[in-house]
Amino acid sequence: MSASAHRLPAYALFAALLSAAGLPIYIHAPKFFVDEYGVSLAALGAVLFGLRLLDVVQDPLLGRLSERLRHSRGLAVSIGAGVMAFAMIGLFAVAPPIAPLIWFGAMLTLVFSGFSFLTICFYAQGVAKADTLPGSGHLALARWRETGALLGVCVASVAPVALGTWMGAPFAGFAVGFAVLALAAVLAMNGEWRAANIPASSGFGVVLSDPVARKLLLIALVNAAPVAVSSTLFLFYVEIALEAPGWEGPLLLLFFLSAALAAPFWGMLAERFGGKPVLLCAMVLGIIAFGGALFLGSGDVLLFALVCIASGAVLGADLTLLPAMFATRMAKISPSAAEGFGLWSFVSKFTLALAAVALLPLLEGAGLRTGTEPSPPDAIRLLVLFYAGVPCALKLIAIALLSSVKGMEDAI
Repeated sequence: MSASAHRLPAYALFAALLSAAGLPIYIHAPKFFVDEYGVSLAALGAVLFGLRLLDVVQDPLLGRLSERLRHSRGLAVSIGAGVMAFAMIGLFAVAPPIAPLIWFGAMLTLVFSGFSFLTICFYAQGVAKADTLPGSGHLALARWRETGALLGVCVASVAPVALGTWMGAPFAGFAVGFAVLALAAVLAMNGEWRAANIPASSGFGVVLSDPVARKLLLIALVNAAPVAVSSTLFLFYVEIALEAPGWEGPLLLLFFLSAALAAPFWGMLAERFGGKPVLLCAMVLGIIAFGGALFLGSGDVLLFALVCIASGAVLGADLTLLPAMFATRMAKISPSAAEGFGLWSFVSKFTLALAAVALLPLLEGAGLRTGTEPSPPDAIRLLVLFYAGVPCALKLIAIALLSSVKGMEDAI
């Protein structure tokens, strides 16, 4: 049967919705509130970190809730998507009726809570769905899902910049567009939530007691950190270090489009040579590709475009193969997978907030400024080091962890 017959395009569309509410929010929201409402970088970083501390409790509990609602997930997902769309409009299209920092925190709490719940439901359902697919089901689903997610990131990352060229409120347009996407994704997945016979949960203990699952969660935590750091600082790097305001949108599009185009090829390589060796190779190439950003400066836009293309292509492996490995492991040790992906959701997002709370105050303290106000050379050098050097060092740790994992030879 074809991918359409298995309704895999619906999974790609829903993944695009989730990705549009994930990484792009860390790219756009802090700078939007700095530019529009004058909120300090340090305060925004503290709020983002506080929200991730909430996830320490929330994500595992949402995993438990998802498991309890497994027989009525369609309704639960519809409500979650509605909450997320409402909060996105509140974040970008509504002037804060209270202190901007408090409004920022309140709307992001709703966005991230909806995002977490939907992500857990979606990936847990994917474990059951993959069992109904022929051949390497988890990898086939992962290719559609992660390619859709990367295309969603592409659109969401550049939409405000693109909309800004022809409308006066680009972020408001982005928020409304997100609400439309939410409706389309929920309708496309209608019926899928009831399609599989999802088993009862086996609990967190089964996941945490499995050494391979624990190591994969740790790898996900460390491996997400480089993307978290570079995503948090991307707009500042382009505007201040490269002195190329206005190029943010095209460069983001190059990066994520390259990842989306490369993702299916990494999946095919993993089917032939195994997930672990292919992912290790991609991680090494990622350090080589992204390390070039350490040596760029004012006016090096074209060279940085090459860095975006190369590092984006490698990112496609990270985002496709690691979730497929974890899903395959969950199918073996915890088939309901909801609580497992509750833990996966937490570790994947925690690094984004940690990057914000650790790096933004340091840059602000060093004198980094946005807009027309110049930044001192030391602050710019620190920005470049944080943006390109820290992710490469973290990737080395992820490589060491993945190399040490045993029992993953048949992961995908």
